[in-house]
Formats: sequence, structure tokens, C-alpha cells
Amino acid sequence: MAPAKAAGAAAAAAAAVSLAVLSYLLCSLRSQRRAPPEKKRNGRGKDGVVGAVGNTPLIRIDSLSDATGCEILGKCEFLNPGGSVKDRVAVKIIEEALESGKLVRGGVVTEGSAGSTAISLATVAPAYGCKCHVVIPDDVAIEKSQILEALGATVERVRPVSITHRDHYVNIARRRATEANELASKSGIDEQTDGIQLEHVNGYHCRGETLSSSPLRNYKGGFFADQFENLANFRAHYEGTGPEIWEQTGGNIDAFVAAAGTGGTLAGVSRFLQEKNQKVKCFLIDPPGSGLFNKVTRGVMYTKEEAEGRRLKNPFDTVTEGIGINRLTENFKMANLDGAFRGMDLEAVEMSRFLLKNDGLFLGSSSAMNCVGAVRVAQSIGPGHTIVTILCDNGMRHLSKFHNDEYLDQYGLRPRAASLEFLGINSRTIGKFYS
Repeated sequence: MAPAKAAGAAAAAAAAVSLAVLSYLLCSLRSQRRAPPEKKRNGRGKDGVVGAVGNTPLIRIDSLSDATGCEILGKCEFLNPGGSVKDRVAVKIIEEALESGKLVRGGVVTEGSAGSTAISLATVAPAYGCKCHVVIPDDVAIEKSQILEALGATVERVRPVSITHRDHYVNIARRRATEANELASKSGIDEQTDGIQLEHVNGYHCRGETLSSSPLRNYKGGFFADQFENLANFRAHYEGTGPEIWEQTGGNIDAFVAAAGTGGTLAGVSRFLQEKNQKVKCFLIDPPGSGLFNKVTRGVMYTKEEAEGRRLKNPFDTVTEGIGINRLTENFKMANLDGAFRGMDLEAVEMSRFLLKNDGLFLGSSSAMNCVGAVRVAQSIGPGHTIVTILCDNGMRHLSKFHNDEYLDQYGLRPRAASLEFLGINSRTIGKFYS
């Protein structure tokens, strides 16, 4: 009887172990079913508005493609959460500043901007626990400053002067960051920043400003974004926009063209694409008054107007905003370019109306100029090629000027073209290969 009892006890123990194992497995399966799926995060490891930046669609612009015989593709950067390509730059600048300790949560980001970069900074800064202070020329479209204020940024509108002037909007923005640091230091706020020593910006110290009346009080220091010279701008496009274009075209791209303000987009994309394939041609399209066309094509930075001893107000006379410049930025120096085209204001205006009528694309001034550049490239290299450009922002920020016929009438720029004749393309060629 003893062996039988032992065998029975062993069998019962085995059964108990099996039931325990089965129960554990069932509980694990139930737990896995109940657990919410892990969120897929992008390369930045962020959710929310920051995670929505980038990976914008690349679309075929049918009317221009049909007219030229090339595949003309536009990257829809206006679909970023802040409405423009500058969202990428804002995220990269802020993240690098936080990582380096030059900016901390509770600090303020300052920038001198013609609009889009400032709007992007004001959009994403709160996601990092920061505020935004913007200095903007007083001749840019009024809706841009209205958007900034609605986003919670503090806005200074100043008169346009040369970059060499102490009170150029970029130079004022640099001083505002220094003010914020000095105010934080004097109030002892910097002692609350985990021992990080906030520094003066690029060696600049504010002189003559009254710190007690500054709008930058009560922040944990300031950081000057410096979009023109900060190579985070270039890296945003070298690491993001360029690889996206390469992937979206499957590497089947013959040319890239864009205008330049800071030069970050053109530099980052051109350098990445040509590292992938040296045969990809990259071009600049430059608005009136800007010196970059001459620099690329002749190696000399000057404009015809300046050569004649005349100084224009902005300092260049163009209705396009955010593009064109009369100096070489650190970002632009990173570009790999095969040539440049001169775009005219009227061409950009006409292009914006043509694309709205034929493709349903309501674009801003720099986007329209980029599309002028795409057609110029197509005319230069001939049919059968794939050309990519950037659709930087939409027309909603340009209603008071670029999309206002009464304003354009002051400069003789009211659009009148029926088709693409303003670029030398006869309406009878629309739908056929360009020849």
C-alpha cells in the first residue's frame, strides 16, 4: 500500500504544479491582452506636438509636371503642426540647447525672425517648458505677429535696418537673451537650475537697456536661437528633411532646388542628397536684391543695386518674406550647390495664383518662389527628370501682402497671367512635355 500511496502523492504534486504553471500562463496572457499597446515613438523619443514634426508628404505637382515633362515634387512642410518647415529647426535648436545646458526648463528662447521660425519656436517651446520672445521687422505681414501673440510669445516689432546696425532685429534678439540671463542671475533664479551656469550669448553683453523694465523678468535665463548661424538648423535638415526626401523618392531624384534665408534647408538637404548620390544636382533660386545668386554664380557677394551705391529698405526690395540675404551664414556655407537661378517677384506672385487655380495649392511667397525654381531647373535639364522642392508654408500668413492684390498694385505686381507664360511656357504646351 505504501508504494501506491507514494505514487498517488507524486501524481497529485505533479498535477498541482501543472495547474500552477497553466494558471501563470493564462494570467500572463490576460495581462498582455489588457496592457495598452506601446506607443510608437519617432527618433526624438517624444510624443505630442513635437512628435508630429517632420515626415511630411511628398506630392506630385501635377500642373508643373505636365507642363515641363519632369516629375516636379513638393514636400508639404506646411503640414507641420506649426505650419512651416521651420518647425524642424525649432525642435532641433531647442533640444540641442537643453542637452548642452544653455537652456533650461523655465527659460526663454529669443529669436529675430521674419515670422515662420518665430511661430515654430512659439509653437514647440511650451512642450519643453520654455517661453518665447520674438523680435520681428515691422514691415512683415501683420498676421504673423498676431499669430505669435496668440501662441503666447512676447513680440517686439522694430524698424528694418542693416544687419550691421546695433538695432537690427537679430541683434536685438541676441541682447534680449543676455538680458534674461542677467536678470536670472540678479534675482537668484539661476541658483535653481541644478548648478548649470547660464552664459552670456556669443560674448554679447547688454548695454544701456533697463533690466528692471525688461519683458524678460522671471525666467530661468535666456537662450538666443540664432537660426542664421546655429548649425542645429543645418542638422535638422541633414538628419531629417534630406533622408525623408531620399526615402520618399526611393533614391530616384535628379535635382533639388530651394530659396535660402538662413540657408539651413538648402544646405542640409543638398549635402545629404549629394552624399547619397553625387549625380543629384542642387540649385538655389534667389529673389530680387539678394546677394546669394551672385555669390553662387560669380563668387562675389553683391547686388546690382548696391554696386550702384543705392541701399534698399529691407535691405532688399522683394515682396517675398523669409528668403534672400546679403551675407553668407554659417548654415549656407554648408550647402553643396551646382548653380543658381534668379527669381522675380512677379514670377512668384503669378506662380502662387497658377498653383491655386490648377492644383488647389494655397502657398506662401517662399513656396511659390521655390516652384518657380523647380520650373527653371526643369527648363535647364530637360524632360524626364525628377525634381524636388520645398513647400515651406501656406498662404494664410501672407493675406495682407503677398495675397493682397491692392498691396501688390503698389509695386505693379498684380497677377494677370492666364497660364505659365510668365516663365516662357506657352499654354498650348500644358499637358505635353516641355520642349
